[in-house]
Parts: sequence; C-alpha cells; structure tokens
Amino acid sequence: MTRKFLIRTFGCQMNEHDSERLAGLLVADGMEPTDDLELADVVVLNTCCIRENADNKLYGHLGQLKALRDRRPEVQIAVGGCLAQKDRHAIRERAAHVDVVFGTHNLKRAPVLLRRAAESGPVVEILDAPTSEGGPEHAALAAVRDVPHAAWVTIQTGCDNSCAFCIVPQVRGPEVSRPFEDVVSEVAVLADRGVSEVTLLGQNVNSYGRDITRRRPLFAELLRAVGALPGMRRVRFTSPHPKDLRPETIAAMAETGSVCEHLHLPLQSGSDRVLAAMRRGYTAQRYLARLEAARAAVPDLAVTTDIIVGFPGETDEDFERTLEIAATAEYDSAYTFVFSPRPGTRAAALTDCFVPPDVVADRFERLRVVVERSALARHRARIGRVEEVLVEGPSKRDAQVLSGRTRQNKLVHFAPSRVDGLAPGAYARVYVNGAAPHHLRGDVVEVATPASRPTRIAVAAR
Repeated sequence: MTRKFLIRTFGCQMNEHDSERLAGLLVADGMEPTDDLELADVVVLNTCCIRENADNKLYGHLGQLKALRDRRPEVQIAVGGCLAQKDRHAIRERAAHVDVVFGTHNLKRAPVLLRRAAESGPVVEILDAPTSEGGPEHAALAAVRDVPHAAWVTIQTGCDNSCAFCIVPQVRGPEVSRPFEDVVSEVAVLADRGVSEVTLLGQNVNSYGRDITRRRPLFAELLRAVGALPGMRRVRFTSPHPKDLRPETIAAMAETGSVCEHLHLPLQSGSDRVLAAMRRGYTAQRYLARLEAARAAVPDLAVTTDIIVGFPGETDEDFERTLEIAATAEYDSAYTFVFSPRPGTRAAALTDCFVPPDVVADRFERLRVVVERSALARHRARIGRVEEVLVEGPSKRDAQVLSGRTRQNKLVHFAPSRVDGLAPGAYARVYVNGAAPHHLRGDVVEVATPASRPTRIAVAAR
C-alpha cells in the first residue's frame, strides 16, 4: 500500500515554496499527498521562527499529534524548516514522539532521513551551512503546487543584512543567489506548463546577484528577462529592502509590462532613532523618497509594508513618527506586528527597555486605524474601474462568490453569474462597485482573452 503524507506549513512564502518542493520530493519517493490527518502515514511540520507565536504554534501542534501517535504508533512525525534549524535537539527534548528533525539547509534529504528513522530510530540532522544538497542551485526541485496557474520561484536564499530584530540570517544563512540562467529557465518551463503568474522569492530580492557579479545587483535585469518570456502574464516579487531599492529596478518595473503594479516595501518604523537601533540602513525621509520615485515611475502602483510596534526603547515620540510616516505613505495595506524577541538577535538582549504590553497594545490599535483609513480610501478610489482579475476560486466565506487578485494584488470578490469559463487560473475583467479596507467587490464584465505578449492592462471605467 502506498504511504501517504501530510505537510502543514507555518510562515512566509519561502516556507510555502519549501513545502511544495518537499511534497515533490516525497512524491518522487513513492508517497501520495493527503489532506486527511487520519490517513497520513507521515506528518511533516514545516516551521517558521520569525516571531515567538510561531514557536508556540509548533509545540501546540506537536502536542496534538501526540494523541495521533498514541493511536497509530506507525505514523512518522517530522519537523523541518526555520524553527527546527533554531531549536535542533530541543524539539525532541520537548516532544519525544518526533521521528525526524531537519533544517533549512538539507530539505532534499527529508525522504532519506524518514527512511533512516523507520529503520533505526529518531534522527536529528541540522547543517550549519548549505551544501551541494541544500544550496540555492537545488531551489528548482520538482514542486507539487496547490494551483496550476501560479508559482513561486526562489531566486536567492539567506540574508546578509543584520537587522537587530531578525533571526533569518541565523537560520537561513548568508545570501546566495541562484544562477541567472537557472531562474529564467525555470520560469520559461513554468510558462510552457501553463503558469501565467510567478512570484520571485528572496530574503532581499533587491540585492539578487550581488554575490555573483561582486559589483552590482542583477535584479532589474532578472525582472526584464523573466517578464519578456512568452506566456508569463504576471511577475511579482518579495521581499525587497528599502535601502537596496535602486533606480534601475524601478525602471524595470515601469518598463516591463508583465511586472505587476505592486511594491511591498517594509518600513518597520517611522522613527529615525528606532530605524538606527534596528540597523535598517535608511531614514524615514530616504524611505519616502524611494517610495515617491517608485510611484512616479509606475502608474497606479499599490504599496504595502511591514511595521513593528513596540521595538525595545520605542518612545511615544518614536511611535508618533511611525503614525506620521504611515499616514504620509498612504499604504494600500500593512502587515503590523508586535515586537517579538528572538534568541540570539541584538534586540532580544535589550530586556531593560522592552515596552510594556499594555502600551504596545494601545499603539498597535492606533496604527491599525491609520492603516485601514488609507487602505479604505485607496480602495474606494477604485470604484467605477474595470480591473483585470486572476480567478483564485470560491470565496472562503461564501462558495457562491468567486475571489481573485488584481495586478495590484488586491483581493476582489465577485459573483460568477452569466459568465462561463471562470475556473481558477482564468482572467476576468471585473467592474468594481464596492470597497472595504481589505478587499474590493464587483461584477464580471467579461472573461479576458489571454494576451500573446505581456501587456500592462489599462484601468478603465465601464
């Protein structure tokens, strides 16, 4: 009987893509995927460690899996990814029913480790640096994707920045770029297989290729090369670092029709004092200048961001600067986070100046109001326009309503009545007639005809 596996993923798009590649490895090893925990012979938790709640979530899930293991002793349980890289042997010390622990640098060995554990008992294998089996040159491992029309493509692993709050360099290692031709070839193959939207992934995509050329990043050239591939209708990327957002990258966004009008540009704080303590490498005004340059070059650009509330030592005045910059930037949306100390980072050692939880909670709510006000205003400005929407499928809240994304990555809900051919992966032109802070509402005008070459779709009123 064929063994079945189930993968649960925590964290960012990089983790999601790692899980796709892990699924591809397990399928190649003769297993079948399942969504039913009771049918799974192998359960893999692919973990994140960016914030403390990710740790809590993992160990909560492991506690629940203990009951499954008690009922079915033959089930194998594996933990991989960033938290496994960080906690290593501590995972089995806290959850002895875990059979395999592997990290971020040896994902390719997961099937081998599972077989070894089945034969001789629990295995913990954590590498401190990428090897020929775990480096970015193997980032194009065959993946089992949830959808056939969209794909993530890793262009870079690791990070060379030293942000005081971030544990990524510890668990992902130094910045290493995949060869330019490998990335372009992978996207070309995806396009040939019917993928029309790709998202280029890296911890700091703006610096892609700097370790290859030893002189300058190649990200702008990569955007142009990927965007020129026949059949590739939408190109996205995440995440860029504001200090490395260069004029040539903005020009490539503006001049390459398939590159979407969406820029995720993490602010983290609006206070220059806090930005310096965070070791971010830019000031608030420098950030705004680069944001202004991007908006001037790319018409109808949507901008999203990350902001941390309660970084150690953040004063009321510091937070007011964050509110001012957030209001000035007029974000389309923002991911707002409460500061979470990560072991081994510079910020975690600043215990004498942690901000009290009640103060953080108040600031977090005030920031939410500012962000949602600008998001709603920008969404209301789209009412009366016709947007190109890539259909994702039924809405999570109402199966009678379809959901999809615009080129600006805005979620749109619309009724599929009177229109055929709106399966996931189809493109529709949707007239926007309603707006909320986190989504748009509309009616289908027509099913869009795929362009023979990538073209920037003009926004027009009906």
